[in-house]
Amino acid sequence: MNIPDSATAQTIQRQLLNWFEKNQRDLPWRKHYQPYAVWISEVMLQQTQVKTVLPYYERWMAGFPDIRSLAEAPEDAVLKHWEGLGYYSRARNIQRTARILMLEFHGEVPRIYRALRDLPGIGPYTAAAILSLAFNQDYPVVDGNVKRVFARLFDIGSPLSERRSLRFIEETARALLPGGKARAFNQALMELGAVVCTPRHPLCPKCPVGETCRSRILEIVPQRPVPSPRKSPIPLEVAVGILVSDGRIFIQKRPPGGLMPLLWEFPGGKVQVGETPEEALVREFLEELEVQIGSLEKIAEIRHSYTSFRVVLHAYMCRLKGRRQRPVLRSATEGRWVTRDEISRFPFPAANQKLIRMLGQAGI
Repeated sequence: MNIPDSATAQTIQRQLLNWFEKNQRDLPWRKHYQPYAVWISEVMLQQTQVKTVLPYYERWMAGFPDIRSLAEAPEDAVLKHWEGLGYYSRARNIQRTARILMLEFHGEVPRIYRALRDLPGIGPYTAAAILSLAFNQDYPVVDGNVKRVFARLFDIGSPLSERRSLRFIEETARALLPGGKARAFNQALMELGAVVCTPRHPLCPKCPVGETCRSRILEIVPQRPVPSPRKSPIPLEVAVGILVSDGRIFIQKRPPGGLMPLLWEFPGGKVQVGETPEEALVREFLEELEVQIGSLEKIAEIRHSYTSFRVVLHAYMCRLKGRRQRPVLRSATEGRWVTRDEISRFPFPAANQKLIRMLGQAGI
């Protein structure tokens, strides 16, 4: 792995900039490169493809068109707009940052790297992306697409997660960046990885820098990037109850710490070793809500994969044993009895969302 010399760097710059000018996608945050729009799009695009992000971005910007409206919004409304994107801490950090911007920066996104890095949820990548895309400052931006492009273009023979690979990519990104053209060049690299140098079926004949690509010359494009060792997701069995009373359903808000904090959910919990899902549900209601439930009727078994977990969710319709019982919150931060129609107003984890859709299809 060698950082390209000046002549090679200039060739790559020219070819990529010309290609991007003619082939860039029409994306809403590229209309005016407004700093708020760039910030939101970059956070949403982390580990998510553009085609998936677009409807979420449009909905977000319709609900929170500026920093002030976001700062003043109820947290549940922010999480609801984020629902489906996962990594809900990002949405909470966005709102925390919006409130800081209103208090300390007159509602404006700062143009200084250190000031951006001090804001919640803005790491080195996001800070560099905001400064280069919104303000055209000379900061290289390295996302997953750029790493893949570099792995092929310069034949990186070690996994991208290794320190030597990351160091080479960072140094090369700085060396390639043309002064005064960071906005276009960074997006050209990311765009190339998104639409041409794709993970599984790269379109090498359409690549503007194909003649320079070491992996293409060596005919080893399918072997680049070198894969990193993968961890198997942890299997989890969970039992949840659709607790119904007087035509209303009980939902509760998760605590601020742990997995998926402050989202709403149907009560329940993990199935422990030696338990049936029904036994686990009875135990969880007694431990977490101090109520006894009965007449359990299984209505669904849902499978859902998160980044680190593979969940099997057993769902039951259930009722309280005795009408005088009232849930006492031992873990959740809030509980509510809501109608079926009201459930859609609350942000839920993905597996619970699948269950809610199934309830709607079944007319429950």
